[in-house]
Amino acid sequence: MLRRLPDRLTRNKRQSGGKPCDMGAQHSCIVDDCSGGRYGEIPEGIQVRRLYRPGTAARGHPRGAVVRAHHAPAGRAAFLLLVPARLDLPQRGADGAQPSAAEAREPWGPRAWDASGRTPPSWRTCMSIFMPKTRPRPGLRSIAIWTAVAVVGAVAWAMIALARGERISAIWLVVAALCSYAIAYRFYARFIARRVLKVDDRRATPAERLDNGIDYHVTDRRVLLGHHFAAIAGAGPLVGPVLAAQMGYLPGTIWIIVGVVFAGAVQDMVVMFLSMRRDGKSLGQMARDEIGRVGGVAALVAVFSIMIILLGVLALVVVNALAKSPWGTFSIAMTIPIALFMGFYLRVMRPGRVVETSVIGVGLLVLAIVAGGWVQNSSWAGVFTLKPETLVFCLIGYGFVASILPVWMLLAPRDYLSTFMKIGTISLLAVGVLVTNPALQNEAITKFASTGNGPVFAGALFPFTFITIACGALSGFHALISSGTTPKMIQKESQVRLVGYGAMLMESFVAVMAIIAASLLDPGLYYAMNSPGGVVGTTFQTAATAVTNLGFTVTPESLHAASAAVGEPTLVSRTGGAPTLAVGISEIFSGFLGGTAVKAFWYHFAIMFEALFILTTVDAGTRVGRFMLQDMLGNIWKPIGRISWRPGVWLTSAAVVGAWGYFLYTGVTNPLGGINQLFPLFGIANQLLAAVALTVVTVILVKSGRLKWAWVTAIPLAWDAAVTLTASYQKIFSADPKMGFFAQRQRYADAIEHGKVLAPAKNLDQMHQVVTNSTVQGILSVLFAVLIIIVIVDGARVCLQAIIRGRELPTTEAPFVESAIVAPPGLFTTAGEQRELVIAAAVDGNSDR
Repeated sequence: MLRRLPDRLTRNKRQSGGKPCDMGAQHSCIVDDCSGGRYGEIPEGIQVRRLYRPGTAARGHPRGAVVRAHHAPAGRAAFLLLVPARLDLPQRGADGAQPSAAEAREPWGPRAWDASGRTPPSWRTCMSIFMPKTRPRPGLRSIAIWTAVAVVGAVAWAMIALARGERISAIWLVVAALCSYAIAYRFYARFIARRVLKVDDRRATPAERLDNGIDYHVTDRRVLLGHHFAAIAGAGPLVGPVLAAQMGYLPGTIWIIVGVVFAGAVQDMVVMFLSMRRDGKSLGQMARDEIGRVGGVAALVAVFSIMIILLGVLALVVVNALAKSPWGTFSIAMTIPIALFMGFYLRVMRPGRVVETSVIGVGLLVLAIVAGGWVQNSSWAGVFTLKPETLVFCLIGYGFVASILPVWMLLAPRDYLSTFMKIGTISLLAVGVLVTNPALQNEAITKFASTGNGPVFAGALFPFTFITIACGALSGFHALISSGTTPKMIQKESQVRLVGYGAMLMESFVAVMAIIAASLLDPGLYYAMNSPGGVVGTTFQTAATAVTNLGFTVTPESLHAASAAVGEPTLVSRTGGAPTLAVGISEIFSGFLGGTAVKAFWYHFAIMFEALFILTTVDAGTRVGRFMLQDMLGNIWKPIGRISWRPGVWLTSAAVVGAWGYFLYTGVTNPLGGINQLFPLFGIANQLLAAVALTVVTVILVKSGRLKWAWVTAIPLAWDAAVTLTASYQKIFSADPKMGFFAQRQRYADAIEHGKVLAPAKNLDQMHQVVTNSTVQGILSVLFAVLIIIVIVDGARVCLQAIIRGRELPTTEAPFVESAIVAPPGLFTTAGEQRELVIAAAVDGNSDR
């Protein structure tokens, strides 16, 4: 395609006087003489990048693909062949050799040097038509659209925040969330990518440079978005908001939306980018390399130990959801062979056919879900009705296999496939809310927000609302995925905005729908389901009496009717949040899809959906744990730190699944042991992990000379540290046995001395177990808090050192390597990006011939 350039784009000829371009020059127009040629001539041997073909190993620097460009004299009628791919020239220093005299005389030869001995910049570097110094003004259409989005969002927020003493529609929560996400992604995420991180698509990512077909693998951005979302979206966005509804719908909604915009999505995006610049290093290893030995070792210990707890808790939720559920077990088991088929189909049979593969995979997934219902009502039900102990070994085996197989074979396609199920269900929930227009039954702010003596969990609104709602707003577990599998698979740096920031916004919307589902239920039913047995008992009558004493109205008949409607013998004391969410989902779906007659179907569908939702975090988390353990042990023995060394892969994978598998099995066989000991630490440990991640990225920003932008991560760090350390302090030193670990220990120890048995214990042996659990929880809380304080203080020391010196400090960022891949940054390709892909494909095809 030829385009006539206006005179303003060729005026540099008169300014430069025909001299070669200075590498440090800043241009506001096309610099004709950057070529080293005469007065704007376009050279006849421009090298362009090859198009990356999915399913093949990434190529090195393209030497063979050549485009012959037509010459045109400089001036008002200059013409350029617009090739939207980077025009590459060899970089000096590849072999350290000096150019020959003949090469020096040929400005566009293989070794083009100017008089100072520097390699001239590539043609695209000097072309402001592709990278203008000033951004174009937005059009009236864009201004009108985004103004409308802002106004609608503001109205929705006003309705949510100002309504008092009256029920409001759940539609306002949906609208406020979607408008806030759109504005944040369009403006704030773009600002961070361009100004703070300065993403550079000319730089090759680790997936391209280190592609080994196992862990490092260039993955289509759409597939990677699905994998990353499925890997980070676990139990947190589902059950956390349900439990936090005890405080009312308003505090949780504000934290979910505001928290993700300024904290959670920022953490995920920045961690992913900085890990990508360091060959995909894990979070703990980045802390070790960038902060120093003291803070780094503390971070390594804290990160790995917290991760084992998180994986064990997530696996326990999966086991509880699938135990004695043939429908869920069959449907989830079938996703494994479907994912294997998709992996081979996309890499071997039909490389690059993402849409085609997606259609086939989704069709098979829907068939597996429908077939699960058939299996449940057939003679095969007994085969897929597994005991919890059997499910534990199945999960351990699956986690090990998913950790060692090539990422393209099972992990990425299965997570991508699961994303359709997750997003489809949540989108359908949103549609259901818009169609049925339900009113929220919950209060905006309940009395438990100030008293802190709620029956679901103890503690006031600050800090425990922000601890309970983790993954929907800010989660440390996400930083492990963002520095684990994803940075080893991403195509281009600019895609961190879509994958890092965008995926977290999707998860936040899941949390919004969860708090809506919980707030639609009658408060009496909500508290009867989520209060422990020691509060509401085990029968409809005791639960109705206890809930009435809390100030809410519910009858035994209504509890019995609610249980029968979803096909359960009882809903009393079904704690954990998952059953409550399932009931809320069934309420929304039955309102516009089938009526009350199919409410039981939707309830069991939601239970299966939750298990599928959470399982994807277990397999991805196990692989990330393997990366972390390899990085840790690599500081002691180098060979085991090599990601591609098979013995190291197998040994570290076995160690990780063995660690969380032990706690899981013990917890399943002993209701007060194993992972049940560590369950109360889940929320605080997760948020403490976020403090480590935010500390690491803040230190790297300051060390790399971006002090003026460090507030982007420093402000969320300050908030998260205040929340988590306050919660840790109260859990350690509170005199209330319902909150303080050591106070609880003392209460049960005193009861043992008097021969009493307190709930949840049923005998003296369990009483001793509760004492042990409380002691372990208290000690671990102290240990984690101390480790995090060490990391933050040591990180502050490094930042202060960089500020005092007034210059950049050395970092472990990998050297620049030119990229040979052409790929769009967003989910959908623009017209210009499509032309670029077509040209690159044509050039690649011609060079192959």
